[in-house]
Formats: sequence, structure tokens, C-alpha cells
Amino acid sequence: MFDPRPVGYVIGLLVAVLGATMLLPMVVDMAAGNPNWRAFLESAIITGLTGGLVALACANGVGDRLTLQQTFLLTSGVWLVLPVFGALPFVLGVPDARPVDAFFEAMSGLTTTGSTVFSGLDTMPRGTLLWRSMLQWFGGIGIIVVAMAFLPELRVGGMQIFRSEAFETSGKVLPRAAQIASQIWWIYVALTIACGFAYGATGMDPFDALNHALTTMSTGGFSTRDASFGAFQGAAEYVAAVFMVLASLPFVRYVQFVAGEPRPLWRDSQIRTFLVLVVGLVLLMSAYRVLGNGDALAPAFREGVFNVTSIITGTGYSSTDYQLWGSFPMILFFFVGLVGGCSASTTCSIKVFRYQILFSAIRVRIKAIHAPHGLFQPRFEGQPVDDDVLSSVMSFFVFFVVTLGLTAVLLSATGLDATTSLSGAATALANIGPGLGEHIGPAGNFAGLNAPAKWILSVAMLIGRLELLVVFAILTTQFWRA
Repeated sequence: MFDPRPVGYVIGLLVAVLGATMLLPMVVDMAAGNPNWRAFLESAIITGLTGGLVALACANGVGDRLTLQQTFLLTSGVWLVLPVFGALPFVLGVPDARPVDAFFEAMSGLTTTGSTVFSGLDTMPRGTLLWRSMLQWFGGIGIIVVAMAFLPELRVGGMQIFRSEAFETSGKVLPRAAQIASQIWWIYVALTIACGFAYGATGMDPFDALNHALTTMSTGGFSTRDASFGAFQGAAEYVAAVFMVLASLPFVRYVQFVAGEPRPLWRDSQIRTFLVLVVGLVLLMSAYRVLGNGDALAPAFREGVFNVTSIITGTGYSSTDYQLWGSFPMILFFFVGLVGGCSASTTCSIKVFRYQILFSAIRVRIKAIHAPHGLFQPRFEGQPVDDDVLSSVMSFFVFFVVTLGLTAVLLSATGLDATTSLSGAATALANIGPGLGEHIGPAGNFAGLNAPAKWILSVAMLIGRLELLVVFAILTTQFWRA
């Protein structure tokens, strides 16, 4: 019989911890003399008490390990419940948001999507701005743990190929997840601090530097300004690009590097492929702007470096309205956003390793056509890819395309135009941030969308962040009968 108590215990603890963290933006607003601190105090009390009571009520059901059902439900439940409580400060305080807008913002934050429905960021209370950034930072470190400890165990989307990496869960998900989190925590914190100091060196004030460090390392993309990174053009764009790339690499490689094993970092085919792709796209975009549009080389290169890196990593910052560059950059950015970074990083979207396995399978199929009696097998990192992994990757691609199409159709049914519907579905499902078009493009935001569209996009963010199959699995009757 399915026992929900272990799931409720973990979610309750996380909710209680989330409530405690609300005290930090409360102190920030209190120090600034802004009455908005009361909203954070009220939210902290509601969140902390609710989470604590749920954890206490479920504590007697905690065992040594989670079943497969419980693990699936936990990974989905965390990303569904935390945004509900994370939205409370937005409802109780500035910007006095409607529930749909507050939930959308909190979901966008914790899934590190970066799409926003809030305007007037330049004059918004600092506590609210900090809370948005904190949500993304929590989501960034959270997805690393999920990708390293949970998804390989759940055999989702081909992630089981990484079960033999530095961490093997062997069914004991919770104890192993805690161990993984303790090893990556300091690396994540250290990179965030380094990013903040680097931003400060470019002239950002300490508050802006802190917030953008939090949202850069989480590849989230929330900014403290309505103009996003357009308010910090120059050296800060290069700093952002460097740390967005660092956040896109597998954190397991950083753990190995710190432990005195640097070779896996240099030899990882994901990393090499990702870096080659970024460099190639930057050079292509820079050449297009200089040769095709006649733009000056220096700004064309700088804006190319920043915006290409921001889109491919799913960070979602924008320093300029790249829709004005022409139709080619718009189409290119749409597909670039569907690439993503490496596995076990803070990035989102499909991920480089799945494309590597897909292209390897295509090459094998072509060889088999030319040599029907030959024996060929897809390879990844020089090792044969099992049929189980290959099937999982292919299923992921199929589910992604089908879900993308279904989401776009649902959005269009709410009255949105084709460009907004398709790009909105893609940016939510791939957790990118800005879409395309007049309303949700890099120069706009999602505030003008209708309420049904915002709910649809919120669900799409959740599905995309959890690699699709995790969410779909718990919606089947077979899951609950198991």
C-alpha cells in the first residue's frame, strides 16, 4: 500500500526551511524602512508553521529508503508545493499580485525559467527583488541534486546513463541526496560569491551584484531592472557569459576537480561539445551582424557573446531586443534555446548529452543501411549505449515535441497569436525565459497574457524542469496501481 508520509515529511521540512529564508528579505526591507517587511514576516509564519506541522504529522512514517512511487511523487511534489508558498510574499506585499501572477512568478523562479509578469522592478522594494533572486538560486541548487541523485534512479530521459558517475544512489535516495548536496553546496556557494565580486568589479552596486550573481549561477535570469541586462551593458556582459557557462557544466566534474581529479573535467565530451557549440554560435551571430547588418564589430561581438550564451543556457537575460537584428537571429535563438547545457548543471531544456546520443543513434542507423550485416551500437563517452538508455532518450524527444505542440495549441485556444503561443510554449517547457513577439519577447514580459495562459505556462514550466516523464508518470493509473 502506498504510504505518503515519507513524501509529506520531506516536503514539509523543505517548506519550513523556505519559510525561514523569508526572514532575510524581511530584514532587508526592515533595514530600508520599507513597510513591505510585514508581508515577509506573515509569509514566513504561515509557511514555517504549515511546513513544520506537516513534517511532524508525517515523521512517524519515515523509513530508510523511498519506494519508486514515493520518489516520483516527491520530485514532482516539491516543485509544485514550494511555488505555492514562495508566492505568498507577492500576494501579501508588493506588488500585491493576483494569485495567478504570484504563482507564475514563483514557479518561474524556482524552475529557473526567468519569465516574469512583474513590471516596475527599478522601484520595487529590495526585499521583493531579493526574494525573486533567492527563489531562483534555491531552484538552481535543487535541480542539481535532483539531476544527480533522483533522475538517474528513476531512469528518466536517459539520465540513468549517469548512475555510474561519481554518485550511485542504489535505492537509498534521501541519505545519498543529502551527501550529494553537501558536496556540491560549497562549490555552488563559492561560484556565486566569485560571480558577485566579478560583477562588483565591473561597477555594479553591491545589491545588483548580489542579485545577479544569484540568478546567473542558477541560470535563472531574473533581474533587478525592467531593462534586464540592458542596464549593465559593457564588461558585465562578459562576466555574465563566463559564469553562465560555468553554471552550465556538470557539477559532478567540479566535485571531482576539487577532489584532485581534474581529467574528467577536460575529457567530458558533453563539455567539449557544449563549448564548441557556444563558440561557433557566437562567431556565427557576430559575423551575421557585421556582414549582414553592417553593425560595428565590438558591440556585435559583445552582444552576441552575451545573448547567445544567455539563450543556450536557458538563463534568459537580455541586453538588447535581438528581434531587431532580423529574422535569422530570431529563428536561430528559438532553436538554440532547445539545446541547453550539460547534465547535472543548473541549465534546462533538452541537454547536450541527449543530442549526442541521438546523433550517435542516427549514425549507427545510416551505417546499418549501408552494411545490413554489420553490428553497430551507439556510443557515448566511448562506451556503448544500452537499449534502455537509448529508448529513454528517444521517448524524451517524442514527449518533448508532443508536449510542446499540445502546449502551443492550448495557448492558442486562449486567444494568443501563433508566434506568442509557440514561443511561449517553448520558453516555458525548456525553462528559457523570454519568448518571441511583441508581448513576451526580450523587450516585454508576460504580464499582458490572460490568466488561463499563465496557468498553462506555469504547468509547462513544472513539466519541463522535471524532465517531462517524471510528471507524466504520476498521472497514469499504472503508477498508482504499482
